[in-house]
Amino acid sequence: MSNLVIVLGDQLNLKMSSLHNFDKGSDTVLMSEVKEEATYVKHHKQKIAFVFSAMRHFSEVLEKEGHNTLYVKYDAKDNQGSLFEQIKHTCKNNSYSSITIAHPGEYRLLEEVKTWESKLNIPVNITSDNRFIASQQFFSDWAEGRKQYRMEFFYRELRKKTGVLMEDKQPRGGKWNYDADNRKPFGKNPDIPERTQFSPDEITEDVLNLVESQFSDHFGDIHNFSFAVTREGALSVLSDFVEQRLTDFGQYQDAMLEGDPWLFHSHIGLYLNVGLLMPEEVIQAAEEAYLNGDVPINSAEGFIRQILGWREYVRGFYWYFMPGLKEKNYLEASRSLPELYWSGKTKMNCMSQCVQDTKKYAYAHHIQRLMVLGNFALLTGIEPKALNEWYLLVYADAYEWVEMPNVSSMVLFADGGQLASKPYAASGSYINKMSNYCRNCEYSVKEKTGPQACPFNYLYWHFLYRHQENFSSNPRMAMIYKTMSKMDQTKFNHMLEDADTFLIKLENNEEV
Repeated sequence: MSNLVIVLGDQLNLKMSSLHNFDKGSDTVLMSEVKEEATYVKHHKQKIAFVFSAMRHFSEVLEKEGHNTLYVKYDAKDNQGSLFEQIKHTCKNNSYSSITIAHPGEYRLLEEVKTWESKLNIPVNITSDNRFIASQQFFSDWAEGRKQYRMEFFYRELRKKTGVLMEDKQPRGGKWNYDADNRKPFGKNPDIPERTQFSPDEITEDVLNLVESQFSDHFGDIHNFSFAVTREGALSVLSDFVEQRLTDFGQYQDAMLEGDPWLFHSHIGLYLNVGLLMPEEVIQAAEEAYLNGDVPINSAEGFIRQILGWREYVRGFYWYFMPGLKEKNYLEASRSLPELYWSGKTKMNCMSQCVQDTKKYAYAHHIQRLMVLGNFALLTGIEPKALNEWYLLVYADAYEWVEMPNVSSMVLFADGGQLASKPYAASGSYINKMSNYCRNCEYSVKEKTGPQACPFNYLYWHFLYRHQENFSSNPRMAMIYKTMSKMDQTKFNHMLEDADTFLIKLENNEEV
């Protein structure tokens, strides 16, 4: 009896649950560069190149390990265009007694997989997604009965469960969270190690040529592609991060610097999200660096919190609230996505920098995504579905399970506070504090009104004003609204007028 094992493009690890009982004598792995998946949103060219090249390299690993592997390239004559049709075509030409697939990472695909058994009349076994530490059931058990779903408390439960950074059932260093130590801006000329880069090999070159020919109208640059596409390469990126940048990661993780989105960050999100790295080994590397005295507790804990805390939390949050999360729009935002998110053409240097970084690298770090690109979308009322699609297609590490909670719930507060206790809204002063973007901007961050005023300043107060009914009773925003009530009414009205003028220009896709 033979089994057809489906390995998806984000499940590239020999330890995947779908391969646990693989019979090398009779079973077959099917991998396919699915046209439908590559184009349902117009993914960044580098994202497509990364996934396809990583898939092709992993198929070679499977073959070397003795797995009979059927690999369908994007431009193959027998590429059926969709995953289901490819499986149907494969089953028609071969006799399989069952199909096995690890739990997909996205809701829409899981719903499709659930229909395969009846459509194909073949048993379909969905195994657990072991690219994560916490099961969906663990999150559901934790979330059940709660009125608020805060990452910090979920993170503490996982610390207790795993023993990570724990000693005698207490957090190492005496605190669960060192976030207060991790908000420093850069001084002058910070000494930042170069990120780990890789030259394309023959397989990757073939993929890059494919992307150039088949996806020429997709967003993003492709000629500077330098991601790792193998597990060995991903492990090298992790090792270099721990050795060269983790020490300073903590204190500077929220800082931004013109011309450099990489900074002291790890750059491993895309490798984790396709399975080239597993979370346990990433966490262990950081914890061991701390225990060995090589990095301070604030850096080790801050990084581990991103993996064991935030990554695990948003995945659980996604599955717990889907499919309803996709429709949430608490603030009734309705503005179309402005052209500047594609072109980067704007007089706002912070926005231009972050869009250009995204276009060039399919990457921007989390504060760029949240407090510049996301903050602007929140303040201007961009519609959630439009912004979700943008974030999903422009970043190499973006998959719906991680992108949607971050965008809908954290960036846009579209869920009304299930994830965050208040919106992440900020004026230009925050961007000025945490970056050097404002130095080379045509606007003045010190000005609140007038043609030279930083748009984030008047947009911030305009946002608070038009959403008073939503937030005035929020305890964490009481001080802000108290400040607003004491403002000079004439100056405040000028800010509202400037914001209205700006939003009309934005609506008309004029340069702002």
